[in-house]
Amino acid sequence: MTATRLVSGGRRQRGVAFIIVIWLMALLVVLLGAFALIARTEGMQARHLYDATVARYAAEAGINQATYFLSIPDPQLRWIPDGREYAFAFDDAEIQIRITDESGLIDLNAADMTALTELFEGIGVELDQAAALAAAIQDWRDADDLVSPNGAEDNEYAGEGVPWGPKNAPFDMVSELLQVLGMTPDIYRQMETAVTVYSGQSRPNLAFAPYEIILAIPGMTPELAQQIIADRHAWDPSSGMPPPVLPDGSPLMAQGGTGTYSIESRATLPNGAWTQVDATIRLGGGGVSGMAYTVLRWQDGDSL
Repeated sequence: MTATRLVSGGRRQRGVAFIIVIWLMALLVVLLGAFALIARTEGMQARHLYDATVARYAAEAGINQATYFLSIPDPQLRWIPDGREYAFAFDDAEIQIRITDESGLIDLNAADMTALTELFEGIGVELDQAAALAAAIQDWRDADDLVSPNGAEDNEYAGEGVPWGPKNAPFDMVSELLQVLGMTPDIYRQMETAVTVYSGQSRPNLAFAPYEIILAIPGMTPELAQQIIADRHAWDPSSGMPPPVLPDGSPLMAQGGTGTYSIESRATLPNGAWTQVDATIRLGGGGVSGMAYTVLRWQDGDSL
């Protein structure tokens, strides 16, 4: 009996030890799997950071390339800042550039009520709301407390429960529009790329104007506006062909401008990773010796 119990006890101990070994092996497998997952995740994060950095610097190279071609005296070689796309390779990256002369946009500090109202109507805002928004912009930027017809000063902001009033000073940034009474995020998104604070001109130069401003021309249709933009982008000054025209016969001559440009530079790597840099620059160093341009606005855009 004693020998039988000893043998039985030894078997139980070996069985327990075997189960413990199995559990330890399973734990090791889990730990190794977790370590491999963490290492793989960190590797992917490092790769993404590397790709984003490479693409960002390639996009910055695009800004510099655009500045160079905007500075060329020969009009047949100089890039046209009317929103058309220019593409070139930089190392392994493919760069797409779009440039808009700021004179083609509506200046929030200089545009009259008619230009502002037409812009709002062009993006689909009803006339009454468009006129009210234009008047609110006028009251935001003027120095007095007098309410423009359909406009908004301190009392109107307070009446809507808004904890601020008009600035009573010029716009410093386009994004200030979001604080203007009556402005909505949806309207702002539709008009953001059509306005500026840098041109100082009361009316946009249609040779450089984006689709939203062409569409704001009275009597314009979306189809005709798209065709005008397409014809303008297809026109090459070196071809000797006449420039495209508006419905009234006015030629869209891509010349003049302010020397101040908004540039979108998107760099795409061979693996599909990309980064976009948006900048507003003014040619010349602004008194700083050796500088090719002055940065007025710089925004690192989306990346993937």
